[in-house]
Amino acid sequence: SAVRVALPQARLVVDHFHIVQLANAAVTEVRRRVTVQVRGRRGRKGNREWELRNRLTRSAARMHGSQLDPMVDDLMALPRRIGVPILAAWNAKEDLLDLLALARTHPDRSVVAGRLFRFYDRCAASGLPELERLASTVETWWPEILAFIHTGITNAGSEGTNRVIKTVARDAYGFR
Repeated sequence: SAVRVALPQARLVVDHFHIVQLANAAVTEVRRRVTVQVRGRRGRKGNREWELRNRLTRSAARMHGSQLDPMVDDLMALPRRIGVPILAAWNAKEDLLDLLALARTHPDRSVVAGRLFRFYDRCAASGLPELERLASTVETWWPEILAFIHTGITNAGSEGTNRVIKTVARDAYGFR
């Protein structure tokens, strides 16, 4: 808000890290909600959906096929009321990551539009409130997300510097 007032001509860009974080949070919320609804309690050791929690937040592009295929098979083997919503949420997250992966590739508008449509379509078809909220957030921030896709600009360097400064300050006060 302050940036828009102070610099009205500036092109705002969303850092993709925060979009990925929202997508992973949506997958986690779906997993937790359906587990409680079906099992009547939180997930724990012995529940396959709980054991897959870390793998569900990892990008499929960074997984080997020996991890990816069994994960999908395990989700499909779960009770339908657990596995299907979690798999739908994970697929929507992966569609969003595919869209963000277009950054710095100078994609055609049709490619961006196609991937965005695929993400929105999957979110709408799922009927999951968590994915509807994620799609709504993406829609709200779409101009800034599109700016990231076209420019590839990120504030990772400044966020890393801030983290180091905070760590040094905390150490200086003896909090470590």
